[in-house]
Amino acid sequence: MEDNFNMVAKTLFGFEDLLANELTQLGAQDVKKGIRSVSFMGDKGFMYKANLALRTAIKILKPIETFTVSNEQDLYNKLYAMSWENYMKSTGTLAVDATIHTELFTNSLYIAQKTKDAIVDKFRDTTGDRPNVDLKFPDLKINVHIDRQQCTISLDSSGESLHKRGYKTATNIAPINEVLAAGLIMLSGWDGQTDFMDPMCGSGTMLIEAAMIACNIPPNLMRKEFAFERWQDWDVDLFEKIEESLLKKTRDFHYKITGYDKAPSAVAKAKENIKNANLEDFIEVKHEDFFKTQKGGENKLHMVFNPPYGERLNIDLQDFYKNIGDTLKQSYPNTDAWFITSNLEALKFVGLRPSRKIHLFNAKLEARLVKFEMYAGSKKGKYMK
Repeated sequence: MEDNFNMVAKTLFGFEDLLANELTQLGAQDVKKGIRSVSFMGDKGFMYKANLALRTAIKILKPIETFTVSNEQDLYNKLYAMSWENYMKSTGTLAVDATIHTELFTNSLYIAQKTKDAIVDKFRDTTGDRPNVDLKFPDLKINVHIDRQQCTISLDSSGESLHKRGYKTATNIAPINEVLAAGLIMLSGWDGQTDFMDPMCGSGTMLIEAAMIACNIPPNLMRKEFAFERWQDWDVDLFEKIEESLLKKTRDFHYKITGYDKAPSAVAKAKENIKNANLEDFIEVKHEDFFKTQKGGENKLHMVFNPPYGERLNIDLQDFYKNIGDTLKQSYPNTDAWFITSNLEALKFVGLRPSRKIHLFNAKLEARLVKFEMYAGSKKGKYMK
């Protein structure tokens, strides 16, 4: 069996526990949480598996070198000294991205450029050929991370961010990131054992992620490419074996997943994305205004949604959030309703007291994921103010 090596999975703030748990369940070793990241050990097959199966990871990095750095010449020299021929051909293509938390350097683009120069110069000096830069589909994508004086050079095994699952061809005005959607559903504790609803479903991301969680479908099966497919040690047979083993673990789902949206264009986009994801058997989308609907049946309902924040959509927030509270209170008994908002002021207008509040970020906006428990019968006012 191939030797294990260290890897780092990047994630969103607040999802570190979820990601660590996912990695542990997948079989990762030596799982350690960081901030917006989780490190772990595994072999090449596990790297393929992590890229295919993790719902809350944005990238899987493979660190190959760590050193201290004191200035830009020092950085250049240490990069130049690395054995880049182990990772790419002199006629190949590369792309570099850098993140820096240091007073030594101020510009991450400059660090990326310096890294590229060192690699290109090394190849030119030793082979006479030089790699070219290709920002879209490079043979090797390199990540430079400098924290104070410590520099870590990693290979990016994912390529494009893992939130780009491959099913979304149509989006609405303010689409939710797929990793964020999956994480919210997981934080809400939904396990696929009740009906699920997104009453403001937009282009259907929350519905699709919920169906994939319920059926245990690996989220990144539909991606066109991972960066590791261009690596020199790419093993297509191993990758197909991993894919097959993950598909054998899918499970049946015996409840309903429903989405509403009052915009016909959003409903059409959601249906298109659901079809792309091959999930039409599990999800129904209807053209409805949530505020004019009622819960059907007595069964427990699990609701997760991303209402407008007033950032990109122009709405009367006071009215809108009051309507959310009124609709839940009057029309949705026996429902656990979760939603995310970055408008903390608007939460006051819901008129219900949340039973949980989780601190998160939606892109760069500070947000809260809140839970409202609507009880059946006489208890339904329990969380009213």
